[in-house]
Amino acid sequence: MRKIVIAVTGASGSIYAQLLIQKLKQMHDQWQELAIVFSDNARMVWQTELGNTQYEEIGIQNFEKNDFSAPFASGSGQFDTMIIIPCSMGTIGRIAGGISNDLITRAADVMLKERRRLICVARETPYSLIHIKNMETITLAGGIICPATPSFYSQPKTIEEVAYTVVDRVLDLAGIDIKTYRWGKN
Repeated sequence: MRKIVIAVTGASGSIYAQLLIQKLKQMHDQWQELAIVFSDNARMVWQTELGNTQYEEIGIQNFEKNDFSAPFASGSGQFDTMIIIPCSMGTIGRIAGGISNDLITRAADVMLKERRRLICVARETPYSLIHIKNMETITLAGGIICPATPSFYSQPKTIEEVAYTVVDRVLDLAGIDIKTYRWGKN
């Protein structure tokens, strides 16, 4: 059973985090433990983009960004998957540089050093060469860069349906069994 930590940073794209959390809560039979950590900017962006403070009432274990006693701050905590959604380029840069200055970057460092799943849902456009090199470094270290780039072949009709094309891809990458649009099968 999976132990999953979700990190939410201050990049635009709070809807991705919201929908991922909602979907994972409905699939509680596929994970043993679920935890979350927000950066300070993540809360502000969530309020701006979604117009609410529902992040305060998520209903899963929430850790403060400087709580290094969180179980996923150490490999011995045995969390096997980390999803950073959305993932700012600043966070990607700190991870690529090995800078563990908060719980998010420390947990990402743990995932890489333990050879566990780190999925960074990058949300930026356009990319600078620095962004590309940092994403390359994380990829070479074993992380997965999954840009928040929606697909349209499922013919989504709402903003949520568009966002789910990214969320479902992330869940696939995390090894979660989901029912979703599959190319050539629907």
